[in-house]
Amino acid sequence: MLEAEKIKQNWEMYRDRVNELFPTRKDQLNKMYDGFEDRIAMMPASSMAHFHNAFAGGYIDHVLRVMDCTETLYDVWSNQGADMSGYTKEELMFAAMHHDLGKVGFPGDGNEVYQIETSDWHRKNMGRLYKHNENIPFTMVPDLSIWLLQEYNVSMSWNEYQSIKIHDGMYDDSNKPYFVARSEKAKLKTNMAIILHHADHMAAQIEYEQWRNYKAGTPRPISEKSKTTKSTAMKNLAENNPNIGSSIADIFKDIS
Repeated sequence: MLEAEKIKQNWEMYRDRVNELFPTRKDQLNKMYDGFEDRIAMMPASSMAHFHNAFAGGYIDHVLRVMDCTETLYDVWSNQGADMSGYTKEELMFAAMHHDLGKVGFPGDGNEVYQIETSDWHRKNMGRLYKHNENIPFTMVPDLSIWLLQEYNVSMSWNEYQSIKIHDGMYDDSNKPYFVARSEKAKLKTNMAIILHHADHMAAQIEYEQWRNYKAGTPRPISEKSKTTKSTAMKNLAENNPNIGSSIADIFKDIS
C-alpha cells in the first residue's frame, strides 16, 4: 500500500516527466491528464492481489517503475553493443509512459476500468480486489491506450504506436508474428518494442515480489456488501490509508 504522501510525490513526478520528456506534446498530454487526474492518480495497476500493484496509486507507481527499468535496459543494451538506431530515446520513453494508459478507461464519470470488488468471497478466495467495469466496452489495453492518445490529439510515431501495441510480447497471441519472425525481412526493425516489453515484465515481477514479501500490507476484505457509493469506494480503495478522502485534490491540499 502507498501512503498519501507517496501517491502525491509519484503524481507530481509523473507530471514533471511529461513536461520534461515531451516538450512538443506536453500541452495535449497535460489536457488529457488534467481530465483524468482524480481517477488516474488513485487507480491500481491490476485487479488481483498477486498480479502487481493492486492498490490505490498502484498504476502511477508501476508506470514510473517501467520508465526507470526502460532507461536502465536501454543503457544495458547500448553498453553491450546493440544497434540503438532507428528510434529515439524520446520515442522509447513515450511508449513506456503510455503503454498501459488504456487501464484508465474511457472519458466521463463512471467509465473507469477498475471498480472496488464488494464480494467478500472473491476478495478472500481469489484475491480479486477490483472488478472490471461491465458498463464500458470490452477492449484490449493497448488498443484503448492508442485510442485515448488519438482522442486527445497526441501525435505518435510509428515506433511509439507499434511498441505500445505489442508491449505485452507473447503474452498476447496476436503479437506472435512480431516476435517470431519467419524471415529476416519480417523481423522487427528496431529493438525498441523488445526493450519496453522486458522493462514492463521486469517492473511487474518486482512488484509481485514486493507483494509476496509483504502480504500483510495488502487490503483487508471488506465486510459491507451493500451497493458501493463513491465515498465507500474511496474508503475501500485505500483501507489502510486514513488520509484519503473523496478527491485527489483534497489529499494534495491536506499534505502540502
